[in-house]
Amino acid sequence: MSTLTERTEVASGYRAGRTLPLRVELVRQLKRRRTLVMFGILAALPFVLVVAFAIGGEPDAGGDRITLMDSATASAANFAAVNLFVSAGFLLVVPVALFCGDTVASEASWSSLRYLLAAPVPRARLLLSKLVVGLGLSLAAMVLLPVVALAVGSAAYGWGPLQIPTGGALEAGTAAQRLVVVVAFIFVSQLVTAGLAFWLSTRTDAPLGAVGGAVGLTIVGNVLDAVTALGDWRHFLPAHWQFAWADAVQPSPEWSGMIQGTAISITYALVLFALAFRGFARKDVVS
Repeated sequence: MSTLTERTEVASGYRAGRTLPLRVELVRQLKRRRTLVMFGILAALPFVLVVAFAIGGEPDAGGDRITLMDSATASAANFAAVNLFVSAGFLLVVPVALFCGDTVASEASWSSLRYLLAAPVPRARLLLSKLVVGLGLSLAAMVLLPVVALAVGSAAYGWGPLQIPTGGALEAGTAAQRLVVVVAFIFVSQLVTAGLAFWLSTRTDAPLGAVGGAVGLTIVGNVLDAVTALGDWRHFLPAHWQFAWADAVQPSPEWSGMIQGTAISITYALVLFALAFRGFARKDVVS
């Protein structure tokens, strides 16, 4: 009778919402070497570009068309925009795939996943904590790059307006606001990669498989978008809208492309996240 009473008391004090707090999961992920290495690589990119421009000289316009790269050294704002431009297509895909794809699969590879569930941490709670932290670290990585680029660019090229390649300029304050919008859109556009990585992370015990699979599928999407024979079907590919943020750094910003890209990315991401939660709820966890 006493044993039954003790079990009842433990059960009555149990709160599923208090298991695996976000701060605990965040600290665990921040202490991992892959997190520190990824942040280090992103923070180093602006320095690498400054050195490249110092060695090779200022970028020259290719032919009659002037691009954002050609104005990279005009100001800190231009330099930050160029950092986002050169990294949005691939480099920023890697931290998203890493933080969202490694999170569950790594626990399985360490044979600690079943112990977390036996704590007992509800499966939905476990996934939600890991997903929120993974997305939070992904956003932090995307914010880190332009912040460091602005600091490095200010020291190297000075603080000034963002010079638009097609003509005109945006005041420094306006340019900073537009860069915030750009980072937000890039983050939303990468939600598809996050969804792929997270879903694969719940399906495999190999972290590299989840991360590599998400990166590979993202590359496939980019390749398909380059196939002009697909015509309007490309509009349903998230990759088709990944550089729509360029319309935000114009004197008169155009939002239609960003709105369509946001809708496409969120739709795909919600489906993938739902598949991850549904599949993991039924999965026989043995590792």
